[in-house]
This record gives sequence, structure tokens and C-alpha cells, in this order.
Amino acid sequence: MKEERKPDRQYRERVYRIVRRIPRGRVMTYGQIAYMLGEGYTPRTVGFVMHGADEGNTPWHRVINSQGRCSTARVVLPSDKQQRMLEAEGVSFDGSARCELEIYLWHPKERSTKRAETVKGREALYRH
Repeated sequence: MKEERKPDRQYRERVYRIVRRIPRGRVMTYGQIAYMLGEGYTPRTVGFVMHGADEGNTPWHRVINSQGRCSTARVVLPSDKQQRMLEAEGVSFDGSARCELEIYLWHPKERSTKRAETVKGREALYRH
């Protein structure tokens, strides 16, 4: 029988704490943040949390999808707001609205993210 996990009451704040560390002109992906949080967290749940971020305190626009694209077109008005905010910070997008993750993806130091145990199969996706 699988052991039941207790809900993480600090989940939102843990996500926001990571996002607040992303420097101007750099991005992280929803999946990268989910990986850092550990097993049981998904890119979708990180996106849900980011939807409720306080724009004044949390640079929500620095979190994008794993393809290097903004995923807020159906959530944020105007639909290109996230891309324009990133471009103002120096992030470039190509004609298909994709930024080059090889250039702009930020890899935080592990010390203050308190990443949980390695999740098999996802570790290779992100350098640490």
C-alpha cells in the first residue's frame, strides 16, 4: 500500500521563493520548478500557482514552458504581455515566439531551493 503524502501547506510560497530568485533577462520552466520541488509536483501545478502570483512581488513572467514559449495567451490580457515583459528585460524570441533556452534558461544553485530526492527520469532534463 502506498504511503499517503500530507499536503504541503507551503507549496505556493516555495514556488514563489524560487521564482523571485530568477534574475532579469533569464527564465525558468514550469517543469524545472516542479523538478526542484520534488516528487509529486508537476508543471501544471506550478502553472496553477503562478496564475495567482502577485505581480508586484513575484516576477511570474519569467516562468515559461519547456519549449521556450509563453503559455499565458489564454490567461493574461493582452495575450502577448508576458513576451513583451521578457523582451523588455533582454530576452529575445524568434518568429515562432520561442526563446532560446540554451541562452536564457537559469539554473539556480541547489542550496536554497531545498530540492527533494531525485525524481528518476527527469534529472537529466535540468542541469544543477
